[in-house]
Amino acid sequence: MHKRLFIPGPTEVRPEILEELKKPMIGHRSKGFSNLLMEVTPKVKKLFYTEDYAFLSTSASTGIMEGAVRNCVKKSCLCCVCGAFSDRWEKIASANGKETEKIEVDWGKGISADMVDDKLKKGDFDALLFVFNETSTGVMNPLYEIAEVMKNYPDVMFLVDAVSALAGVKIEVDKLGIDVCLAGVQKCVALPPGLTLFSVSKKAMERAKEIENRGYYFDFLVFKKYFDDKQQTPTTPIITLIYGLNKQMDDMLKEGLDNRFERHKKMADYTREWANKNFELFAEKGFESNTLTAIKNTKGISVAKLNEELGKKGATISNGYGKLKEKTFRIAHMGDITLDEIKELLSWIDEIISTM
Repeated sequence: MHKRLFIPGPTEVRPEILEELKKPMIGHRSKGFSNLLMEVTPKVKKLFYTEDYAFLSTSASTGIMEGAVRNCVKKSCLCCVCGAFSDRWEKIASANGKETEKIEVDWGKGISADMVDDKLKKGDFDALLFVFNETSTGVMNPLYEIAEVMKNYPDVMFLVDAVSALAGVKIEVDKLGIDVCLAGVQKCVALPPGLTLFSVSKKAMERAKEIENRGYYFDFLVFKKYFDDKQQTPTTPIITLIYGLNKQMDDMLKEGLDNRFERHKKMADYTREWANKNFELFAEKGFESNTLTAIKNTKGISVAKLNEELGKKGATISNGYGKLKEKTFRIAHMGDITLDEIKELLSWIDEIISTM
């Protein structure tokens, strides 16, 4: 029996999208692929709210996290660390020989605009590494407030991991002055994993020209050259997922992006209300995510057992991440999931925990 995925990636993929993945293969250097890429890219730019470049990378989001560092950081970067994935980005920067300084808070806490401003005033940084939505903790950091601070530091590249937020929350890349924004498609975009979408500003492209040893696979200037000159990707793309992305973008735009964001908020509000009634939220007040909710296991239930019982009903949620295993559990309300599905899931959890 298939278990519907209420986990923060991969998320549930609709049958209509899976059907799209069955289309016949084409050559990635063919006119047919160029036509596909040029058809889907303007739609992706609408999702990013950008007039600058938007690219498709056949990789996990981690690849573009590394690419952003290699293309935009000459020497040092400021890393906002509030969970497992923001901590990973700092480690990626260090592994690439960059100097790093951290703004670090306890898991469950958020990064404020004042924290960022205070550090940038005192340091000499090439870039800010900022995770908008920390998937491990259910914390959504204040992107718009921090973007206002970043406008005071125009020489600092604003690099944003929007992995578990893009297509679930509005991210107006150009308006916010984001230089690189990246997200894998297996979360709010609701496709199978293997493809990362990312935007690159003109300023970031200019910065890349100043940096040696950018590598090749994630060199933004190589992406730009292949797109501009050939309307292709630098290396073999995951064509099946790009078919799916094209269909999914059409469906998203038909739903209406603002309607999609509002649906995510309604699911988040309902889940948070349920969590506050039955347990406690893990995220600090004011920093709660609109795409997934991390819940403190205040009743000391076996999350593994809860998931086992949910599996019998055809659903699965996530245990706490890493050191939070069994101390928290996470319910994702992202992608193409509906409010009615969330209500059904939570009613099942109520039923199960009443007998535990």
